[in-house]
Amino acid sequence: MTRSPRRTLYDKIWDAHAVAEDDGETLLYIDLHLLHEVTSPQAFAALAAAGRPARRPELALALSDHVVPTAGQAAGPAGTADAEARAQLETLAANTRRFGIEAFPMGDRRGGIVHVVGPEQGRSQPGMTIVCGDSHTSTHGAFGALAFGIGTSEVEHVLATQTIRQRKSRNMRISVEGRLAPHVHAKDLALHLLALIGVDGATGHVIEYAGSAVRALSMEARMTLCNLSIEMGARAGLIAPDETTFAYLEGRPAAPACAAWDERLAEWCGLPTDAGAIFDREVLFDAGAVGPMVSWGTNPSQVVGIGGRIPDPASLPSAEARGLAERALAYMDLSPGQHIAGTALDRVFIGSCTNSRIEDLRIVADIVRGRRVAPHVRAMVVPGSGLVKRQAEAEGIDAVLRAAGFDWREPGCSMCVGMNPDRLQPGERCGATSNRNFENRQGRGGRTHLMSPALAAASAIAGCIADPASLA
Repeated sequence: MTRSPRRTLYDKIWDAHAVAEDDGETLLYIDLHLLHEVTSPQAFAALAAAGRPARRPELALALSDHVVPTAGQAAGPAGTADAEARAQLETLAANTRRFGIEAFPMGDRRGGIVHVVGPEQGRSQPGMTIVCGDSHTSTHGAFGALAFGIGTSEVEHVLATQTIRQRKSRNMRISVEGRLAPHVHAKDLALHLLALIGVDGATGHVIEYAGSAVRALSMEARMTLCNLSIEMGARAGLIAPDETTFAYLEGRPAAPACAAWDERLAEWCGLPTDAGAIFDREVLFDAGAVGPMVSWGTNPSQVVGIGGRIPDPASLPSAEARGLAERALAYMDLSPGQHIAGTALDRVFIGSCTNSRIEDLRIVADIVRGRRVAPHVRAMVVPGSGLVKRQAEAEGIDAVLRAAGFDWREPGCSMCVGMNPDRLQPGERCGATSNRNFENRQGRGGRTHLMSPALAAASAIAGCIADPASLA
């Protein structure tokens, strides 16, 4: 394979994993295959019907997260009231036993959301190719890994061959320079970017996030940013590994150790994009222009700053945009020109693979300490994993949240996806730290406003969408 003398991070990972090329497609070797209970049953069934083993079972990890209830997990699948969900959980357990794949089932202290657990176990590492039957696999790109979601037939292909057929995407770099303001976080940065380029602004590309503001982000914040790459239409999002990455990984259960650590570290240091490498598209903006952001519509690019007003569809440039905005406003029961701040909420959900890590929970605790959730709001916090839950409890975060009136739950996808008991009722309005605000996403007829943990915490206290800086 001919290689350019100056390659991007994406180019380097792609080249290192290309097995063969055919008719414009490349067969890529996969280093880590993450599985969960919803998109894997048919893949395992097809493998069993063909009499095939899993090609590299040691390179897979299975989690139960989408359908698990966020209470009573110690009872395991048998304690799950929903029969379909219970069957999915039991099927995953049976399949992983049959094919020799490591699994952290519901109730395991290491379990939780697949995109939280993979990194905290040290399974997600720089230079890897990572796949999962879930669109937000882009989260793992925070480690300098090429990570993307796949369909059920592709899950079967990876299980059987440890490879996948792909067409190479174009290179896109988004550079963010400067510093984020107080109360502005990675979620705000991602939503600002979505407002800037739209939900299809990165279609056909793999994004590399760069610039001083990105380098200043913690690993938790980098995962939040990469998580939302898929909402921009990108195939994946990447951040070059650096000392922040290495410090996060060192000592984790699956991370290399001793001499192997030194060897891998030398490899990882060669991954960042070469000086002078060419990108197909470049976007540059100032971090200082980003403020707390909140969605008003039914896709993640329909957002405004906390001090903004809901746009008038008539002011939008195309008939398509006007139609989408009109439908969104009707569904959300909002009016053009209305201030987004002050919009009353019924529920607040803090969790999901976007914002359920220990850093997110610390931010929430700092804001709500000594305050109380508004009487008319039901607020819940769902940690991303059993280990996050334990750490939060060791730090006293759970006590702060409970004292403020939050419901402290057990780990899982929870209300982000509405495949479990945590759902909105028709007409309920929710401030959520999740990644999608589609119609009916969090429950039929439910209305979702995407926001950061800081904004969600402040909004729970105020009883309406509120800037953290506005709390007395």
